[in-house]
Amino acid sequence: LVFFGFTQCPDVCPTALSRAVEVRKLLGSDADKVQVVLVTVDPERDTPEVLRGYVTAFDPSFVALRGDASSTAAMAKEFKVFFQKVPTKSSYTMDHTAITYAFDPKGRVRLALRHEQSAVDVAADLKMLLSN
Repeated sequence: LVFFGFTQCPDVCPTALSRAVEVRKLLGSDADKVQVVLVTVDPERDTPEVLRGYVTAFDPSFVALRGDASSTAAMAKEFKVFFQKVPTKSSYTMDHTAITYAFDPKGRVRLALRHEQSAVDVAADLKMLLSN
């Protein structure tokens, strides 16, 4: 599962990662076949240390990827992910696409999971992918 987000996200990112925790529980013995990856859209603030602490707080098996601004933009473009810095009074936040991509065991993108989908629905979809 690949999700684009950032550590200071107030709602979408922690919800997506919490859902991934629940999905892994629902998968039981198949949980070890699912790797959760957060790709930061905020490499300016999301250092490797910050990212590691953030994702492993949800699950020690989760990993995060960080590139420079140009490689982040290139990867987001490949996945058709929108992200944009939005100034706030004292700092900024990031608007971004809230889709989780599911890959099959052969490494092919097979599903674009909507943010609204339940952990039960996602787990059922992943069980089908893992059985093929």
